[in-house]
Amino acid sequence: MKSNFHHVALFGKYQATHAAGKSESARAALEDIAEFLARRGCEVVLEAETAANTGLGQYPTLTVPKIGAQCDLGLVVGGDGTMLGIGRQMARYGTPLIGINQGRLGFITDIPFGGYQTALTSMLQGEYEEDQRAMLHARVLRDGSVVFEALALNDVVVNRGATSGMVELRVEVGGRFLATQRADGLIVASPTGSTAYALSAGGPMLHPAIPGWVLVPIAPHTLSNRPIVLPDDEEIAIELVSGRDASANFDMQSLASLLHGDRILVRRAQYRVRFLHPLGWNYFATLRKKLHWNEGAS
Repeated sequence: MKSNFHHVALFGKYQATHAAGKSESARAALEDIAEFLARRGCEVVLEAETAANTGLGQYPTLTVPKIGAQCDLGLVVGGDGTMLGIGRQMARYGTPLIGINQGRLGFITDIPFGGYQTALTSMLQGEYEEDQRAMLHARVLRDGSVVFEALALNDVVVNRGATSGMVELRVEVGGRFLATQRADGLIVASPTGSTAYALSAGGPMLHPAIPGWVLVPIAPHTLSNRPIVLPDDEEIAIELVSGRDASANFDMQSLASLLHGDRILVRRAQYRVRFLHPLGWNYFATLRKKLHWNEGAS
């Protein structure tokens, strides 16, 4: 049966897998999916780093910019961490992404590998739900100059050093002073990231359709410093007032060391990530599965 998507790119884990069993498993999964797509008339390419790390050489390879220019669908094989990295890179091209999870069910890689053929058969024919996610664009300013810049799909986190005490952070929203906080750190999370680190730190879950961020202190010195939901059209500024060895993390995949006086400016990114899910998918069903809601209910 002919696919509605003609030029499909496969992405796997960027990091080379040193364990032989895991490496073979990743390669076998990608090979199986590629053959499945080819049988349905899709032109299959591998992202260049994925091909290099898995050793799959029987398919053409393309860099991320060329995939964005030439392909009409991306399949990401791995976990949510893999999807975070790919999603940030592909958002600017508007290429839709489907996540196939080899491990436990993920929040954004929601198709289990064992059931991918059934799910993809319908999705390739145009039967799917589309889900667009906002991203964070963050800059680190030092003496008025940008010294680091990154995108984040989940969160921007300012952390204290591993062996140091609390950090003191001055927070502004839309140019207006919010508070000075003493804590182990501070999380600015998107709705996607509200079910990640922010949730474990006591923050609320935000539905992906909500145009907002959640600001969550990590182990605050004053217990009245509580999480707050903010509009995503306002820029958040976080200044490091005091604290040793502090850093800013972006989706926990890139890091910037901070000095006193550094300002982290966080705003809504220009692009959104496009996720495709099987027909009938909804956010609440994902929460029930991932968070084990309703277990034991009669």
